[in-house]
Amino acid sequence: MAQYYIAHRLFAAHDRALAATLAHRLAEEHGPGSVFLPFCDTDEENLIAETKGRLLFELDTQCLEGITAMAAILHGPSLDDGVCMEIGHAAARGIPVIALTSDFLTYGPTPDDPAHCPFPDPLLTAATSAVIRTHRLGAAPLPASPTYTDFLTQNLATIDDLIDQTVRATHRLPRPPTPFPTLNNQRRIAYVEPSPYGLDDQIHDAVDMLRETGWDIHLADRFNDGEAVSERAEADWAALADSHIAVVDVRGPETPPGAAMVIGACAATGRPVYAPDPRCWWTFADGREPNYRNLMIQYGLTATFDRPQDVPVLVAAR
Repeated sequence: MAQYYIAHRLFAAHDRALAATLAHRLAEEHGPGSVFLPFCDTDEENLIAETKGRLLFELDTQCLEGITAMAAILHGPSLDDGVCMEIGHAAARGIPVIALTSDFLTYGPTPDDPAHCPFPDPLLTAATSAVIRTHRLGAAPLPASPTYTDFLTQNLATIDDLIDQTVRATHRLPRPPTPFPTLNNQRRIAYVEPSPYGLDDQIHDAVDMLRETGWDIHLADRFNDGEAVSERAEADWAALADSHIAVVDVRGPETPPGAAMVIGACAATGRPVYAPDPRCWWTFADGREPNYRNLMIQYGLTATFDRPQDVPVLVAAR
């Protein structure tokens, strides 16, 4: 039986409700037991463990290893880092990912760039197999003087349409991405994912130290000035597939989408991935240990480092 994994933002009730609606429709279409909905099917509310966050990470990643396809809910300019990590995990293993969004925005590197992307990081488009968008409020226009009920009805219809298209897409799964190859040990290649906001000194110095110890470097450049952003995103994804380790910048209010995808891809394929300590606020939830990042990010990382000179030491210790 096909197994569909729903990747979704889970920190607000409306996000969980949207994911549950999609899960219900997919289960109706494909049968009981065909869908995995994280935190519902792991029964987070009643789960008791000394390190509950780590256990949830392990349960989710175990399920990710046996899926047929993924439906990933993405919306807004600030994308959920846990969802992006799960997309990277699936795509690196050659699992088709259907991304769905009702976001009415598109994104590009410059105001006059004609090649707009559906997401703020083109790496998502390079790794996903299909993107389903209902980016307008609805097919039918609102009345001249709409009520709140009219507006609600129109938006609920948009959500229904998005789910309908996604369910239909699962009957004709798009071409899966090429899985990452098993690597040989003849070359040592490090993939480096800087912040989309610029190359930080810690990342820059870590790159220099890896070069000094014999590593070839691919520095992701899809956010650098220039044309052909989509092609450069595809080149970044292909370079990650050929790399033996990764260094990512996870700093910010939440992990940038590309860094989260790199962590997921590395976790899925046994590639070590290192990041500077994000030095961010901790998060707390009833019954869970404190987490310094989304648990899919925190436990997907091989290690964090405080100083760039720690990176060659961490790499050599594996």
